[in-house]
Amino acid sequence: MTATPYLILVASLGVLWFASAKMGRGRRWVMPICVAMALFVVWHIAVTAAGSEITPTPLEAGAAFAQLVKSNRLWGDVVASLFRVTAGFFLAVAVGIPLGLVVGWSTKTFEALNPIIQGLRPVSPIAWIPFAILWFGIGDGAGVFLIFLSSFFPIAVGTVAAVQNISLVHQRSAMNFGLKGVELFRRVVLPAAMPQIITSLRIALGVAWLVIVAAEMVGMDSGLGYLINDARNMGKRYDLVAATMIVIGAIGIVLDLMIRRLERFDEVRWGYAKR
Repeated sequence: MTATPYLILVASLGVLWFASAKMGRGRRWVMPICVAMALFVVWHIAVTAAGSEITPTPLEAGAAFAQLVKSNRLWGDVVASLFRVTAGFFLAVAVGIPLGLVVGWSTKTFEALNPIIQGLRPVSPIAWIPFAILWFGIGDGAGVFLIFLSSFFPIAVGTVAAVQNISLVHQRSAMNFGLKGVELFRRVVLPAAMPQIITSLRIALGVAWLVIVAAEMVGMDSGLGYLINDARNMGKRYDLVAATMIVIGAIGIVLDLMIRRLERFDEVRWGYAKR
């Protein structure tokens, strides 16, 4: 294919990019779409110029995606991965946030538990795969356990830091109005820490989505990671691999947008400064 169609497409993207500056809220969608399309163009040009017969082009990846959709296999693997991530992530939230609040608020608890948290945190969740399979077998149990581990530490550490970084001005002002104990914690500490906690949730969810794909490539018999591994072994179908990678990225964007909607609550919104 000649370079002329690419030049026309790039020029069109440039026009859309500059036009989006006057679109108001619409530019939040137009600009990322323009960048994504430009990356697809660069991808196609790079593969074509290299003359690679193994690396797929975007068109070949799109055809592979259509094949996955028609086979009905994609949806089953997507559901399997999302179930493991959702179960493990919410379990980590249920444990990590309360524990982080207590550790961040109590000096004695922090001195007792922080060394243990910091000692376990650097251990990659992938290193736990042999134990996860040994304890839970190949299936959802092992995946949920790995997601819990990968999500728990970012959530717990982020919550601890959020509580410890609360300004003393807020606490002393509340105490002057007679707030103390659980009431001080509920009405001042938790709302003040919530913006940073949500940031830790976003980081944890991204890590969880990354870990489940890696874990499914090694110790699962379903899921998007297993689909990638199976496509690679099935006659080196790298077009299916690329298509699945795009699906993983798209789901990651959707999950991040869902977490960011928490920022719209009145109890949280004040903690974010508009730029």
